[in-house]
Amino acid sequence: MRVVLAGGGSAGHIEPALALADALRQADRTIEVTCLGTERGLETRLVPMRGYELALIPAVPLPRSVTPQLLTVPGRLAGAVHKAGVVLERTGADVLVGFGGYVATPAYLAARRHKVPIVVHEANPSPGIANRLGAHFTTHVFTGHPDTKMRNAQYLGQPIRRQIAELDRFAVGDKARAHFGLRPDLPVLLVFGGSQGARSLNSALAGALDAIRAAGVQVLHITGPRNAAEAQSTGGTVPYVAVPYVDRMDLAYAAADFALCRAGAMTCAELTAVGMPAAYVPLPIGNGEQRLNALPIVQRGGGLLVEDDELTADWIRGALLPVLTNIDQVAAMSEAAAALGRRDADRWLAKAVIDVATEAAANRGPQAAAQGAQDATAAEAADPHSPAPGRHRQNR
Repeated sequence: MRVVLAGGGSAGHIEPALALADALRQADRTIEVTCLGTERGLETRLVPMRGYELALIPAVPLPRSVTPQLLTVPGRLAGAVHKAGVVLERTGADVLVGFGGYVATPAYLAARRHKVPIVVHEANPSPGIANRLGAHFTTHVFTGHPDTKMRNAQYLGQPIRRQIAELDRFAVGDKARAHFGLRPDLPVLLVFGGSQGARSLNSALAGALDAIRAAGVQVLHITGPRNAAEAQSTGGTVPYVAVPYVDRMDLAYAAADFALCRAGAMTCAELTAVGMPAAYVPLPIGNGEQRLNALPIVQRGGGLLVEDDELTADWIRGALLPVLTNIDQVAAMSEAAAALGRRDADRWLAKAVIDVATEAAANRGPQAAAQGAQDATAAEAADPHSPAPGRHRQNR
């Protein structure tokens, strides 16, 4: 079985695609996976690092308003659709799975043209343009958020890495804290803002750091590569550990008791899967989808919500710190977060993809046979003396 995944651009599109790739490989080692991406996306680093083939096609951003750039879209899109079709043909794709982003639109159009079955996964409450298009081409549409409204949608959850889905935070907590140089006997606040960090989180934390440590709370701060020079680790009785990037987020989650973070779909899915409460700070740009990602968690007691322009050192000292130092409240919030977590969305999506490909292959058999019979009938009608395929002419 050959599967093509279309989910390039941001980590929010790439990570669930790679989680699915891992689940497919775990279900059947013979399944061949190819990832579609663009040369400007994070996939150029993440996909090869995880051991999968990456095929590049041109990125075709769709303008959100009428601009002169809109006039160039049809030509560029046609070129991208053609290149996506070449990949589908070269790999002999049995199914295409799209996760949205720049690469998904040409992939959906190419799959429709080449009659390759389509599966759509939408991570966010507000579907993007590409996945709204893809949902018109298939009945196999799955969502990572329970409130997403899409054609033919079924709520499945967000595929996440097995490394995190199977994490037992409490079993490896001491080992994880030792890995980062943290004490085993004091609570830990994990602060991170996505793969590139978040300046507003870093700034608010800097102003409240002394108060946090004075309250006996350690901090594990993932600053982001661009902000590494602004924060330096300090030891002492209550450690503050600053690192630019963490490849082993499972260890970061295991080391921490609470998070201060953005509210991307993947972040929300991972934190609920491991049962970690968080103070979510939605990205203040876009269509407000990050706020919608976090809202169900907050409403059910698994986290706090603070807008980006309201996140200050004073808010951390006055609103967050009393929670961090209340063991019972943190424990209750952990249980509420865990109740919302879905640890097996990758496996469920893998099963759905395999079923779609298997059904399509089964349908192709009778169709191919019927087409062969039609071709034979047409050939015989054109030349009654020529033998039909599979039939031998008798000697006369």
